[in-house]
Amino acid sequence: MVKSVTTKKTEGKKKVRKKRKSEPERRCIASGDLFPQSALLKFVIGPDGNVVPDLFGKLPGRGIWLSPSRDMVEKACHKQLFARSAKAKVKVPDDLIEQLDAQLTKRCLDALGLAKRAGHLVAGFEKTKAWLSSGNVKILVQAADAAEDGRGKIRALARAIDPDLPINETFTGHELGQALGRDTWVHVALRPSGIADRFAADVARLLAVRGIAGHPAKKVSGRLKE
Repeated sequence: MVKSVTTKKTEGKKKVRKKRKSEPERRCIASGDLFPQSALLKFVIGPDGNVVPDLFGKLPGRGIWLSPSRDMVEKACHKQLFARSAKAKVKVPDDLIEQLDAQLTKRCLDALGLAKRAGHLVAGFEKTKAWLSSGNVKILVQAADAAEDGRGKIRALARAIDPDLPINETFTGHELGQALGRDTWVHVALRPSGIADRFAADVARLLAVRGIAGHPAKKVSGRLKE
């Protein structure tokens, strides 16, 4: 009996140790608000003093965090907020927004490739149609430059099955093709997964940086600018 009680206590301790930690929070240098780290754009100061986007989190140096919206990026550039945060003279590249756009686009397309390899994605009219009919699609992706006739048929089916299904038309057929190992794709469906969630979050950040959509990040509840 004693041995059984000890085992249960030990198991209880192991469960406590495995409890998932909450996500780190970071403060936007432009708004002063706190956000979950994954919702923000990360920058570092390079050895040459240049401000460098680090959306993959692989560069050395202390992170500088900024809300993923075009107006916040422009505010940080115009008001020298990067220099203030770094407490040093820095150089802001003229193409900083273009660099952000390129990195976010790569993250989105990389996620599609990863989803395909994991079996969480199908491409093509018939396969996408079949997945939509099964009701097991998290996001529908269609080529922005494809003919409206083909896109319209799949879009109408998606809306009939789930009026709230997210439909993304950000990337060209060539970009989708490159991500998925073919010259071009028009219709892509992602089933629910962590990869689909990552893709959706990065697309929201990309559109916000382009000034097409509003601020995609949510402030930490009850903790605003100090």
